[in-house]
Amino acid sequence: MIVGEHCEQNDITVNIIRAKKATNIRCATAEKGIKLPPPREFSLEMALEYIEDDELVEITPKTFRLRKKLLTENDRRITRRQQAVESVETSVENA
Repeated sequence: MIVGEHCEQNDITVNIIRAKKATNIRCATAEKGIKLPPPREFSLEMALEYIEDDELVEITPKTFRLRKKLLTENDRRITRRQQAVESVETSVENA
């Protein structure tokens, strides 16, 4: 599932269920509530332009969602490694 937007090209793997650890309780900002910006509202055309090669748009009768093709980080890591091996093999064959 896509839960946010990163300012750079790479993806960040996060666990949205796990709470942030409070390491410094005396910090003045610890008492302030976290304010999140409202979620972006995409039209179908905007969502199709927004997604990357490893993402999908799920369309249901009431909503549509952005998500990754491979849902777990482990599956994505394995696929990246296989693609890297294949690209090395093809470059060796072409040489």
